[in-house]
Amino acid sequence: MKRLNKYLADCGIGSRRECDRLIADGVVKVNGKVARLGTEVKEGDRVTVNDKRVENKQKLCYVMLHKPKGYVTTVKDDLGRKTVMELVNVNARIYPVGRLDYDTEGLLLLTNDGDLANRLTHPRNEVNKTYVARISGVLTASERVSLEKGVMVDGEKTAPARVRILRQDVHHTRCEITVHEGRNRQIKKMFQAVGKEVEFLKRVAIGDLRLGGLKRGTFRYLSDSEVDYLKNL
Repeated sequence: MKRLNKYLADCGIGSRRECDRLIADGVVKVNGKVARLGTEVKEGDRVTVNDKRVENKQKLCYVMLHKPKGYVTTVKDDLGRKTVMELVNVNARIYPVGRLDYDTEGLLLLTNDGDLANRLTHPRNEVNKTYVARISGVLTASERVSLEKGVMVDGEKTAPARVRILRQDVHHTRCEITVHEGRNRQIKKMFQAVGKEVEFLKRVAIGDLRLGGLKRGTFRYLSDSEVDYLKNL
């Protein structure tokens, strides 16, 4: 027996959270009956999404994309905006792991491995994500310490972060910031909390897996050793 959301994720329908939303919307059926959250399936069950049968026959696929600005991190966008799927041409039904904002660029993973996607995005695993940010003005020592200790964002204090100044002048500060949370627009809101505006934001690493020299708008497959590393984070 396998939980339905995991089965759907393994079939490449989306992350477990996205699959839970589909189940809650009533578009998923098991053997002709509308499924509920927590439903379990066994071998031989007929599972459909929007009345189309889904089966786990895909080879697992792992991709790193250098996401540019101007793309939404989703499989489909109801507003007609460009999605990251337009940049990845692979023979597998993959989906983004987590999100990057529309105007944020950098390292984005895509896969049809639901277990790995859940592992990398679940808050309890505290997977580090590292960003390079250019902010307006000078980031003072006290502001850096505040960011590292945690600041109030949307009524809740952020977890401790690591901040390293890369370059600074009277107009701008370029810094590297590492967090393990994944709240909506978190990095920008953290800097806002210390009175700074983010002018540019790029994710450069997940754990020790770095974007490296991958060109903006291009993708590559992960190596077996990189996949093993991510599975053991």
